[in-house]
Amino acid sequence: MSKTTGNTGITLESVRKSYGDKLAVRDLSLDIRPGELFAFLGPNGAGKTTTIKMIVGLLRPDQGSITVCGHTVGSNGVAAKSKLAYVPDQPFIYEKLTGQEFLYFVAELYGVSDAHRDEVLHRLMPALDISEFMDQLTESYSHGMKQRVVLAAALLHEPEVLVIDEPMVGLDPRTARAVKDLFLDHTRRGGTVFMSTHTLDIVEAVADRIGIINHGELVAIGSLDELKSEASRHHSLETIFLQLTEARKDD
Repeated sequence: MSKTTGNTGITLESVRKSYGDKLAVRDLSLDIRPGELFAFLGPNGAGKTTTIKMIVGLLRPDQGSITVCGHTVGSNGVAAKSKLAYVPDQPFIYEKLTGQEFLYFVAELYGVSDAHRDEVLHRLMPALDISEFMDQLTESYSHGMKQRVVLAAALLHEPEVLVIDEPMVGLDPRTARAVKDLFLDHTRRGGTVFMSTHTLDIVEAVADRIGIINHGELVAIGSLDELKSEASRHHSLETIFLQLTEARKDD
């Protein structure tokens, strides 16, 4: 990742989003710091995906504001998007291209020079264990293979902010460990990772802070120790998550 500016990170201020009569996100405010790996948790239908789509500019909030690296998503969307990378839960890839062709295509989209592209891929390909199938058409890839190539594509332009939904789906334990290491390396160099996942043991291992959303409303935020202190020092993240979301399921 290139040297980050002092204005990295993600800020949401009183963000609200509805679908008809259904309120999906209610007055959500978050400040995700530079150098932070932030885990965003919640049951299905809690508002996680809606929040992510607003951060990356695929949806517009009904009210409130979102900034990425100091650029307002929406009014200055191109500048904001140039600073981030988004990996959805279902990896999208052009299936009539080989893995290498797809990565070269993405590099061109972001204006990455051939030399810099090759330098970044020299680091990413062995880390993600994708070298051996780069010459195959991606239509032959398993879900896990696609996920690894899409992760490489997301990191090619060395974004300051990485937004990722369910990063470990379809990955074997060795590759999952490599992905965790990539995330931690990204934050150590000043980048920001916003990760939505149901894999709680991954969150416990790598997250600096955790936010829990339920029925579109942020119900808890803090480090793992801070969340444990709200319940019991002996409770696991799974127990805390279930307590916080079950307690409000009928609100």
